[in-house]
Amino acid sequence: MLKKRILSALSLGISLAITSTAYAAYPERPVTLVVPYPPGGTTDLLARLVSMKLTKSLGQTFIIENKPGAGGQIGTQAVAKAKPDGYTLVMGNINSHGINAALYKELPYRPVEDFAPIIIVAETPNVMVANKNAPFKSFDEFIAYAKQNPGVVSFGSTSIGGSPHMSGELLKAKAGIDMVHVPYQGGGPMLNDVLGGQIQVGFDNLPSSAGHIESGSLRALAVTTTQRWPTFKDVPTMAESGVADYEVSAWFGILAPAGTPDDVVQKLNRSIASALTEEDMIKRLEGLGARAVKNTPEQFSDHIRAEVRKWTEVVKTNKLPMR
Repeated sequence: MLKKRILSALSLGISLAITSTAYAAYPERPVTLVVPYPPGGTTDLLARLVSMKLTKSLGQTFIIENKPGAGGQIGTQAVAKAKPDGYTLVMGNINSHGINAALYKELPYRPVEDFAPIIIVAETPNVMVANKNAPFKSFDEFIAYAKQNPGVVSFGSTSIGGSPHMSGELLKAKAGIDMVHVPYQGGGPMLNDVLGGQIQVGFDNLPSSAGHIESGSLRALAVTTTQRWPTFKDVPTMAESGVADYEVSAWFGILAPAGTPDDVVQKLNRSIASALTEEDMIKRLEGLGARAVKNTPEQFSDHIRAEVRKWTEVVKTNKLPMR
């Protein structure tokens, strides 16, 4: 019996050593980074920035493959089912690995169990903007107005189930106000209606609203992050304006299929974290209205679990229809 245990331990040790050696040279061929959204969006742009850095630092080409559809489900599912060898990755975000789990009855993948999180690359706030002629000039005035006029305020978002939409739903739940959601096909049409006064307020990713805010054509009432954003320091956060426990960060991170060797996960984490400290990368992120996060795989995993819990509670509290 003792002899069998010794042989078993030796066999396990040899197996682990072989596995570690096999992945020490990773990557030995091109790697595919799936973007589950169309080209040109923030998720796609960040994926391309990271892929260029990894191609340079790791010596193999990191190929971007756009697989859009079903709110990010098609491309994300494809990676969940891919071979867990580090050669197929996905650029996920707050929707694919947070909100979707709360909104869809039958999501074709499990955001937590089916993935090996690697690193959150960057985050950007959403912003609540108002028509400059609206009857409220600040976030505090808006809350007072909404409470005095339940159901009167219409808020626009870029899509049903996107982080701007859910930012508004979270505000309803946390502040105890009643607003009517008006979904649009993208930020452009939504902002046009806020500018024209068809709706009083809108929730948007900060980068696409920044120009209107800077020109004064739209008034920024608040950002959704817990701290003021460096490029818009005069815009308050909702939390500091009295909405307790309010926080929404539109985050973007890289994940591998569950079962991917830890050596590969750690190597990618280190390489990406290093790239995010480079001056040109920092400037590119700032140009997108984003900032680097650089967390560990364990922290990323915890973050996904927290996001799923948070948005599931918001959907239940606001009685949103599941899709």
